[in-house]
Amino acid sequence: MAKIVDYGEFNERLRRVMPRPGERDPEVLANTAPRWELLRQFQEEWGYRVPEGKNPWPRWQEDPQRTAMRGLLQEWFGDDEESPKTDPSLPIPAAIEQWWDLPFNSFTHSSELYFTHPDYPPAVRPHPGSRRGPIQEGSDLVPPDADRRVCVFMAEYEHCNEWGYPAADAHLLDPRVLVSVSDDEWVLQARSITEFFLLLAFHRLPDSLGWTLCTDMSEDEEKRLRAELTQLEFEPWRELEHNTIILGGPDVLAYFDRDHDWDLTVAGRTPEAITALGDRLGLNWSDEINEPRERFGG
Repeated sequence: MAKIVDYGEFNERLRRVMPRPGERDPEVLANTAPRWELLRQFQEEWGYRVPEGKNPWPRWQEDPQRTAMRGLLQEWFGDDEESPKTDPSLPIPAAIEQWWDLPFNSFTHSSELYFTHPDYPPAVRPHPGSRRGPIQEGSDLVPPDADRRVCVFMAEYEHCNEWGYPAADAHLLDPRVLVSVSDDEWVLQARSITEFFLLLAFHRLPDSLGWTLCTDMSEDEEKRLRAELTQLEFEPWRELEHNTIILGGPDVLAYFDRDHDWDLTVAGRTPEAITALGDRLGLNWSDEINEPRERFGG
């Protein structure tokens, strides 16, 4: 990792490949390859390599913990076996299929880094075996007369949060992604499926593959942090009642959230990057840095 990666400049990398709100250019919308390439680059920047000889997670296969959780949901909320969990009449967006097939997919090869479960084919919400409702009435996420169901393709381990795309957008190649913030409320999580998987990697890989530090911050320290780093143009991460923003700088990502157990988590590609950020903020962090929990060859 000799070359410094300045994540204060990451917004420009994002803008070059991700469709913006209102984007109508067919070529930009149809060409997902640059978006997946950005995911590959990010993974490699943090040292991820696909483990040699490891077979990827088959998209049709559930693991034992997922099966057990499905049984608990049925026990808690009841289930009508005649009620479909999926809707075969809805197409599956191409971006979902592409993601499963990525040869460098860090989730399908190293799911232990992610603490989430995939749902394939995507499961519709609501259905009798789930407590989750449809997109709430009055929301501007879909037109008033649109299908308000959500097609869930990823969930937190205990289904405290689920991520899906509006059923009304199922025909799109790379639709928006919503996240459940309660049983009866969905909000925007990402502007596209491709952006969601990049954002998910941002929230999982550096925490395991990078050097890390967790701390609380005063209001003055927060102001200095925001002045020193650049906020990335992602939607706030809403998992487990959090509202986390990401800020970037040379070889560091800072995750700020007053609703977390601690206000700030810093991940660095090197320990020196974290120490240098602390120095710029007038804070001595050199003795608080944790080593990476995972290492990959290559």
